[in-house]
Amino acid sequence: MKKPIMEAYGKILLIAMPAFLILVLIEKWWGWRKGNDTVRQNDMISSLSSGVTNVTKDVLGLGITVISYEWLVNRIAVVHVQATWAVYLIAFIALDFAGYWVHRISHEYNLFWNNHIIHHSSEEFNLACALRQSVSVFIKIFALFLIPAALFGVPGQVIAIVAPLHLFAQFWYHTQHIGRMGFLEKIIVTPSHHRVHHAINPEYLDKNYGQIFIFWDKWFGTYQEEMPSVPPVYGVTRPVQTWNPIKINFLHLWLLIKDAWHTSNFIDKLRIWFMPLGWRPADVVEKYPVYKIKDVYHFEKYDPKVSSGIVVWSWIQMVVMLLMVSYLFGNISKIGSPNIFWYGAIVFLSIYAYTELLDKNRFAFVWELIKNLLGVYLLWKNNGWFGVDSSISFASLILLFYFIISTVVSIWYSNSFEKSTVSSHASNL
Repeated sequence: MKKPIMEAYGKILLIAMPAFLILVLIEKWWGWRKGNDTVRQNDMISSLSSGVTNVTKDVLGLGITVISYEWLVNRIAVVHVQATWAVYLIAFIALDFAGYWVHRISHEYNLFWNNHIIHHSSEEFNLACALRQSVSVFIKIFALFLIPAALFGVPGQVIAIVAPLHLFAQFWYHTQHIGRMGFLEKIIVTPSHHRVHHAINPEYLDKNYGQIFIFWDKWFGTYQEEMPSVPPVYGVTRPVQTWNPIKINFLHLWLLIKDAWHTSNFIDKLRIWFMPLGWRPADVVEKYPVYKIKDVYHFEKYDPKVSSGIVVWSWIQMVVMLLMVSYLFGNISKIGSPNIFWYGAIVFLSIYAYTELLDKNRFAFVWELIKNLLGVYLLWKNNGWFGVDSSISFASLILLFYFIISTVVSIWYSNSFEKSTVSSHASNL
């Protein structure tokens, strides 16, 4: 991203992030009130944290665009149209067409599934899981599917405005609290359609790729209606079994790397990347089996038991991280480069550390310690936290205190995992 675009996107996110958080909490409250709570706390923390990693990566511009949309327009446009309301509509439809195909490819080929697994990794279906977005997309090919828009000369600034709106419009239908919606089911993607898409039931797998309009699926043969007799079961058939969104982003890629290394067939080492999703070399399947859910109605959801204190502490960590991210998004120019990337490292390390704690990893404190040492170094190097004291007195001092306390608390809880493991082994003797 160019710097002005980074700053503009950061300002948009300062409004979008709290709005999404409020809606997630409202859904949690509504489910509790109706006796149908679809939002588990640890799962919600993981989902919200995943959303933050994604937008932080995008604001920092950590990605390579193979072909930019502007490049396409300048070279293949047959006509150049003005930015009227009709052009915005055309751009919206073009984005949705491109989104359908990128989404479909992500589900159909091994390599591209790694960019999308995070979105399906939750074993729940709720507004929070909509925020599970990838940080592993470093090479972007999206513009290739915008060739129809480029041929008509739709201006790049129109695409830049419409793209975030198109993305945000995909949030609302990630819920179990809205039933079928009558005639709208024939036009737009509804919660019913998207429940099917997120389900791992054999009847529902790899269906309903549409993002805003459902007619793409009907036209290209990937449509499936939600059936009352087949309640959707959510997740992925190879469960991720972690709350750490950064780990989830690279689980499938790591499996592909290991399979390509282990197979003795040279051709399989090359073709595994572009084979249909789930394909593995025969010799690897035999020697290195991977757990896969066979009966979707009878499997245990991932839910390591942690104390209420750890859950509360994880919420505190996430709130602090959200405040820090908000400051980053609102002050990109003030913080400047390369400091914005060190700041981004703090965000990623923070999320890695507290989600490892939720996973009951007794080495979670190591990541917390690295984060806090980096934070203290940045405080010292910049004589404070990037000018925050001019807005909030003693904010840097408060942050220093936080870095110290969070290290101590993380070590305390990590040590408790080790003790509980030892005592549980002793009780079984």
